[in-house]
Amino acid sequence: MKFGASLFLFFGALQICFAQQKQFEYDNHVYTAQIKSVQCYNTQKEQSLPIIQLNSAAKILFSFDDLDGGSKDYWYTLEHCTSDWHSSNLSVLDYLDGMSEDRIITYAYSAKTLQKFTHYELTLPNEQIKPKISGNYLLKVYEDGDIKKPVCSQRFYITTNQVNVEMQVTSSTNVALRFSNQKINFSIIHQMPIQNPYTDIKVILMQNGNPLTAKLNTRPTYIKPGSLIYSEINANDFEGLNEFRKFDMRSFRYKGVHVQDISADTINNVILFPDLTNNAQKYTRQPDDDGAFFIRNQDNRDNDTDSDYASLLFTLNAAAPGTGDLYITGRFNNFGLNAENKMTYDVIKKRFTAIQYLKQGVYDYQYTWKDGNTGKTTTSLFEGSFVETENSYQAFVYFRKPGSRWDELIGYQTISTVQQ
Repeated sequence: MKFGASLFLFFGALQICFAQQKQFEYDNHVYTAQIKSVQCYNTQKEQSLPIIQLNSAAKILFSFDDLDGGSKDYWYTLEHCTSDWHSSNLSVLDYLDGMSEDRIITYAYSAKTLQKFTHYELTLPNEQIKPKISGNYLLKVYEDGDIKKPVCSQRFYITTNQVNVEMQVTSSTNVALRFSNQKINFSIIHQMPIQNPYTDIKVILMQNGNPLTAKLNTRPTYIKPGSLIYSEINANDFEGLNEFRKFDMRSFRYKGVHVQDISADTINNVILFPDLTNNAQKYTRQPDDDGAFFIRNQDNRDNDTDSDYASLLFTLNAAAPGTGDLYITGRFNNFGLNAENKMTYDVIKKRFTAIQYLKQGVYDYQYTWKDGNTGKTTTSLFEGSFVETENSYQAFVYFRKPGSRWDELIGYQTISTVQQ
């Protein structure tokens, strides 16, 4: 099956959509259609969340591919943000040491691939730009040194770890949800003075690093000397969901996990086995990576430059539950609900299909429904939800000193349910 013509039209429409973008969004976002395979993580663990301690030796690696190939003049800068991802409106001198912007000078050309591209990468902090306060940061990449030519933006975090966070995962206290939901209780252990925990401290909880799951905590249940306890009965309930689906596209010479067919013309074409809904009554353990993806290839040597791209056909055999849209989501597309990963529904065949253009590797993914009437999103509708599901949870602790102009990130913790 060939997808070349439909892929051309698909990317043409995306180019028009992206061309309308003029301003940076305070989110993980790609603004030009030729930019693919954006990665950002702490170098100590591939595909971990991009969070490091201030003034430590830890580094964040950021990279992307430009499918136009050749070499371009890409620049970047950093902006400090509030806990809810708006501009802190600080002067660059307040939060950066060194220069305010710099060029990306590390790049390499693809080799042995049908799809020609150039791989760019950057590490932070570096000799030119170094954050000097903690908090949320937005990395902005733009072309020709012109901030009005956005290419992509990426969130990352700098923490000072002034407090410890103790987390516990339990089943939901809501009797009706005890077999489907997981509840997070946590405590902040501190030795620093906190005058008013109700106004000075904010805690964001997330599941599997997915910003769509973020829950805000501003009121501790109990305040004790040296600790703030958050254990409200009706708070911080998360759907356990299901283990992520997975496919293995490390080789175009043989079929990996969940790959039904492979062919090649001007590009590589991959057809995945059709999926079914995962909302069975009983939980089944399946290993996953909590939504992550890993660029790999078994056909050549270098993962960055020798891994080729393919047009993938996804199919979900399921009837539409009503008016709305279905999306393929995972960390590879920042769990985004956008035109690029929206599926098309066939009323006669009662199935959803979508084409994605992805780099060789191993990918976790899931199906997320957005209701056309309410605008609400749900993943459990097609994936199911079980209290036994293995998930990771992240806690970000923000502190704003009285009279201060920015939110400090003073603590971070992650926990996996398999540790319980």
